[in-house]
Amino acid sequence: MVNGVTISDAETPFLGNVVEGSVDYKGRPVTRSKSGGWRSASFIIGVEVAERFAYYGIASNLISYLTGPLGQSVASAAENVNIWSGTASLLPLLGAFIADSYLGRYRTIIISSVLYILGLGFLTLSTVIPYSHSDCQDTATCSPPTFQIIFFFFSLYLVAIGQGGHKPCVQAFGADQFDAQDPQESKAKSSFFNWWYFGMCGGLFMTLYILNYVQDNLSWGLGFGIPCIVMGLALVVFLLGSFTYRFHQSSDEKNPFIRIGNVFINAARNWQTTTSAISVEQEVQDILPHEGSEQLKFLNKALLAPNGSKENGKICSISEVEEAKAILRLIPIWTTCLVYAIVFSQSSTLFTKQGATMDRSLGSNFEVPAASLQSFISLSVVIFIPIYDRILVPVARAISGKPSGITMLQRIGTGIFLSILSMVVAAIIEKKRLQVALEHSLVDMPKATVPMSICWLIPQYILFGISDVFTMVGLQEFFYDQVPVELKSIGLSLYLSIFGIGSFLSSFLISVTENITGKDGQTSWFSDNLNRAHLDYFYWVLAVLSTIAFTAYLYFSRSYIYNKSSSL
Repeated sequence: MVNGVTISDAETPFLGNVVEGSVDYKGRPVTRSKSGGWRSASFIIGVEVAERFAYYGIASNLISYLTGPLGQSVASAAENVNIWSGTASLLPLLGAFIADSYLGRYRTIIISSVLYILGLGFLTLSTVIPYSHSDCQDTATCSPPTFQIIFFFFSLYLVAIGQGGHKPCVQAFGADQFDAQDPQESKAKSSFFNWWYFGMCGGLFMTLYILNYVQDNLSWGLGFGIPCIVMGLALVVFLLGSFTYRFHQSSDEKNPFIRIGNVFINAARNWQTTTSAISVEQEVQDILPHEGSEQLKFLNKALLAPNGSKENGKICSISEVEEAKAILRLIPIWTTCLVYAIVFSQSSTLFTKQGATMDRSLGSNFEVPAASLQSFISLSVVIFIPIYDRILVPVARAISGKPSGITMLQRIGTGIFLSILSMVVAAIIEKKRLQVALEHSLVDMPKATVPMSICWLIPQYILFGISDVFTMVGLQEFFYDQVPVELKSIGLSLYLSIFGIGSFLSSFLISVTENITGKDGQTSWFSDNLNRAHLDYFYWVLAVLSTIAFTAYLYFSRSYIYNKSSSL
């Protein structure tokens, strides 16, 4: 009998090799040698490659479609991209809640994949529906009819909904394939996040070289249709791996949201309780003082029954209090990383429009799509992750004695610092571009090509890529590792929400800056004529904001206390 279920001798695996708390797709105990690990993770990483190929097939060049076929201004298009991207990054909170509370990760992935494919199909249809130009004097700048625009945005947000369920659950489900209690699999789990991001950037790399070219030179319908087909294949691959997956068994404990909520409720009810009363209760429960007990001490009041009563059923355990503290400790780290997310938003919006004004010729007949320069972010990640995982981590491990080499917060901080450098470089390069435009009398010729190679933008993209290896992967592992076991999808959705809120803040910052700099007939920093705009000033503002946020991050990270189960 295992976990209350009687199974036959033929079905009984070698118990020393059984992975506790996990079952297969039929609910039977699973062995370490025949399930999970890299065998299962390879299917899931393959699905992530396809999903990122599809997502960035839309996101990376969306601003070009909005300013082209839909005829929007640069500022309006950038705001729409940021709002959509922000929504897509916040919806995982809802998807993760549904998965962790009701459906489970596996079923949520399947349902969200179907919605994803449906959204991509509708998006393709919205771009190929023919419409009349009879009411439009200039067919080159004619916008589609209102219905077609509404259908386009409906499809776009359906993709965001599908991504909202897919993104946090696939990564959490992939990490679930490694047993944290096994030393070897615990190390493999840390590497999983590196190779996960490697695969993700591999999908993005293919997107930027294949789909952006198709969209800019062949057809938007084909450019949106290919991601739809790829996502369909990804769903098939995911289902094929079902026989190898480990599924975590649901706990008999209370819902984690209820457990953590009760801590805050009980602490609020006991707000008048004295410190001495809490100390007495800790002695009664044989709770030894520890580092974590000195932080967020007001939550320790949840250890007492309301108003000093003896209703033990309403008393929270020390483990429940520590879970609540773990969630609260994430807030300062989450907040100080928001500016990094604002900086991250620029690579698919303003960087792309900046590159579109420059000399993009490669040979005599080929013109590089501006959005494809984002591939240098992916290329940097693809090159640097093996270096980090196979060289830097072992060296750092030998020095520090930590399994991951450096702590997760040290890794995140390193990436934030590099993102500041990328903004400084971007500002300098943009200043140079404006000088070249002035020298060649192109200031009032917005459609003219500035005789400055687009390759000048490569350094800022490479810095972005290397910073991603540190911060993006570090954030993924940090938010997965530091939440209760039942809330792993929620943890990853919190990481994604940083970039959702960051996109909204980027949109808000652009809107406010445009209103301030463009009033009284002055030229806005985001003028449609980029030769008169001042993106360089905006990049300097972001560099200053990032420096302030980085300083705050260093302060909070120094006092952060990791979960006891964390491998750092």
